[in-house]
Amino acid sequence: MHNKVKKKLLHLYTGELTATIVFLFVWLVYLQKYEWASLSGYTAYAFILLEFILLQGTYYWYLKYNQIKHGDLGALPHRWLRLFKACKLINVVLIVLGVPLIIVQLSSFPANFYFFLFLYLFAIGEYINYYHIRLSYQTSEEINDWLRHKKLRSSRLARELKKLN
Repeated sequence: MHNKVKKKLLHLYTGELTATIVFLFVWLVYLQKYEWASLSGYTAYAFILLEFILLQGTYYWYLKYNQIKHGDLGALPHRWLRLFKACKLINVVLIVLGVPLIIVQLSSFPANFYFFLFLYLFAIGEYINYYHIRLSYQTSEEINDWLRHKKLRSSRLARELKKLN
């Protein structure tokens, strides 16, 4: 059981890190190829927000992986949970600040609006997945459990943050 959890946490940690790096690489390619992908545009805001949230997920799973490597199956220490609580607040502020960008972009409707909206909604989805409700179910066992109970579960980080209060 211990090795199974350790393997899953390693998969989550490296998967999030890989996604963050791949998205950055793709973004750098887009910067070279498309004018609308510039770092000064609204799309860059959504991209940076997404990367910021993905890095939080990467760090959380890294901390959990290291914790279990040392035989600790409990919640993260309070100092780390306080960091994630602060990140949660920063995420909300950044997400709210993105709403006027949507309105501005929609009013002028530039070519990159859909890409901006995709990145922005992806970032919101990742935020919800980490800090509120678990949206990703990777194994058939997890999917079957979800189908049996017909309800979404709180994310692991959300459950740990509740203990902090």
